[in-house]
Parts: sequence; structure tokens; C-alpha cells
Amino acid sequence: MVDSKDQGLDELVLFGMDLIRRSGQEALGYYGKGSPKQKFDEALVTEAELHMREFFQDQLYSRFPEHQVFTTYEGKNNGYTHEGKRYLWVFDALDGIANFQAGIPVWGISLALLDNYWPLFGIFYMPATGDLFHARAGGKAFRGNEEIRVSPQKEIDDESLLLTYSRFHHRFQSSFPGKMRDLGCTGAHLCYVAMGRAEAAIIFNETYQGLAACLMIVEAAGGSVYKMDGSSFNSTDHLEGQRIMEPLLVATGKTYRQVKSSVREIR
Repeated sequence: MVDSKDQGLDELVLFGMDLIRRSGQEALGYYGKGSPKQKFDEALVTEAELHMREFFQDQLYSRFPEHQVFTTYEGKNNGYTHEGKRYLWVFDALDGIANFQAGIPVWGISLALLDNYWPLFGIFYMPATGDLFHARAGGKAFRGNEEIRVSPQKEIDDESLLLTYSRFHHRFQSSFPGKMRDLGCTGAHLCYVAMGRAEAAIIFNETYQGLAACLMIVEAAGGSVYKMDGSSFNSTDHLEGQRIMEPLLVATGKTYRQVKSSVREIR
């Protein structure tokens, strides 16, 4: 016998999957159309993001009018409820905007759903490549229909891969023995760690909105998120929308200490 709660969650997951794919089709209408005379075409990106947010909210409210969207969220003081307002959708229209406007396929859209502040599921979709990463909180992580797991590697070596962020070397010195890359898209970095293509990633200057979905995917795949002092990171501490202005290390428990010891913050 199927639990009615599971049936309800299944419906929401299917709705989220369909909506993020359709949002991706909307985004492709702007993809790679930045002005060649500008390194960063802010007008194009702004237009694309506004269009996608409006599209997402129109589609969501037409189906679930009582649900909430993170950008219009009034804070954590609304209290516990069993009504439609219990559901909060966290939509990040574009991750990897420089790649997006330049026609480089490493960019994506993320979508997470919370129930009374508890995470239910997260999705990260890369429309230009067709990659769809998703996970239910406490469940397994997938790329499409294929289950994914973090790298089983116990030791980092010269073949290991650490994904970093722009201007990483302005803040850190590194003795990491393997390869270091910045692909220009935090969500892709986290999903590549989740599927074992990279051993770890260091991210910085992010938001809850941008991380909510992919952190669920990483954790479902067996990874963890740490502060650089070694303490665990709780993303819901940032539900009020403030930026996360500290570096975070995404890795496995097996390799976390090795990666951390290979990078040193410049004082």
C-alpha cells in the first residue's frame, strides 16, 4: 500500500522536474546571445533571469496557488502549518551566468522544495548539456535515471581534481597535488563532486537560494559540506537570504582533511 504522503511528494517531484525542464527551454532562448563587444552582457542576463522567474512563478501559482517562493518569503516566523503555505520553493534561475551569456554550456538552473523549513528534494538542470541531477533528502542522488555517488577514493593524488572559484588564488595558497579547475558554475561543481568526477570543491560568496538544491544532491550522494575551520555547515542558517561570505569545502569524509591541509588562507 502506497503512503498518501509519498503520493503527494511524488506529485511534487514530477511537477518540479517538468517545470525545471520547461524553464530550461525558456532559458535556451537567451543562451549564447550576449553582445560580442561585452565580456559580460548584464542586460541580457537580467532580461533572461526576470523572464525565467516570472515564468516559474506563473506556472507554480497556476498549479499550487498557496505555495510560497523564496524570493517572496516572509521569514521563519510564520509558524508550523499543515496548509499549502507549508511548501517553499527555492528557484535559482541562472547559475554560471558568464558561461550562459557567452555560449559555454556549463551553466544551470536549480530548484529545491522545503516543507515547513525541512528540505524535501533538490534538482539541478543543465539545459545545454541535458544533464538533470536530482535527489530527495535522505534518499539517493541521480543523474537522470542513473544513481550517482561521490568518489570512493580514500587518498588524493596527482590525478585528483579540486574545483575552485574565480579569484581563489587571491585568498588561498595551495599545495594540492592534483588538478585544480574553475568551470564557472557552482552548481555544476557540486554535482560533479556528487557523481565522483571531482574529489572536492571549494566555493565562496554564495546564497542559500543558489545552494539549496545542490547541497541536497551532494549529501544524498555521500558528500558533506564543511566550513574551512572543520565545523559542519548548516545551510538553513541562511534562510533569511544573506550571502554566505565564507569559503566552504565540499568533499567526502575520507578526503576532507587532506584537501583542507593542502590549502592555506593568505593572511
